[in-house]
Amino acid sequence: MFEQTMTRLHELMIVLYAISILFYFIDFLNKNRKANLFAFWLLAIVWVLQTIFLFLYMIDTGRLPVLTIFEGLYFYAWVLITLSLVINRLLRVDFTVFFTNVLGFIIMAIHTFAPVQVESQAMAEQMVSELLLIHITMAILSYGAFSLSFVFSLLYLLQHKLLKEKKWGQRLWRISDLSKLDKISYILNSIGVAMLLLALILGMQWAYIKLPDFILYDPKIIGSFIVLILYSTYLYLRIKKNLFGKSLAMLNTAAFLIILINFFLGSRLSSFHFWYS
Repeated sequence: MFEQTMTRLHELMIVLYAISILFYFIDFLNKNRKANLFAFWLLAIVWVLQTIFLFLYMIDTGRLPVLTIFEGLYFYAWVLITLSLVINRLLRVDFTVFFTNVLGFIIMAIHTFAPVQVESQAMAEQMVSELLLIHITMAILSYGAFSLSFVFSLLYLLQHKLLKEKKWGQRLWRISDLSKLDKISYILNSIGVAMLLLALILGMQWAYIKLPDFILYDPKIIGSFIVLILYSTYLYLRIKKNLFGKSLAMLNTAAFLIILINFFLGSRLSSFHFWYS
């Protein structure tokens, strides 16, 4: 019972940690004060849960949990979260906070879902299955965000065409203004990139545990990283190069076509992404 409770506690921490990183990413891109505050308090909850577990473990073993690789990973993740909270409150260096927490999330995922640390084989198998479930869910959510962003880009291109041709009909007024369409598409892509990054981290962790012949050059993995790079390029052009308008909407449309190719063709060519069966 205690083992199962600790397992659920770790899974809760992973979910809260992922949501926290998502909001830190939004703040990193847009300097959104509310997103930063929400991410901070979620991370604080994760830190409290981690600290409670660490304290209970120290009472149970009578020592600091650093003697094994998995104990060390947990303590390392706790140190990273502690430092990121301090940095967030005192230094306000957003770039450092975001990437520190991405690293901390990777360490937490390795520690939580590695079956080596679990005494019960049945529990280990269940945790690996739940890791796959979280990976798939995050990937699908990211694809959902990209899909909606694609729709808004199509509406942008349609509205741009109507304005250029000076067709002042009812259809023009029913579609939102260009700046709003562009902004919503950008926000959805920001969310999608963060979710896809987390999904890839967890997915590679699952593959490393579950597949003895795991290879990084699997078509599905390569395609997923290409998608991540394309949408990251979109965000880079939007933020750093101040690129707006039709060209960015067309890039977003092309990136979504790559998603479709990766989703359908990549799954067929992959050695293990056969609809996750």
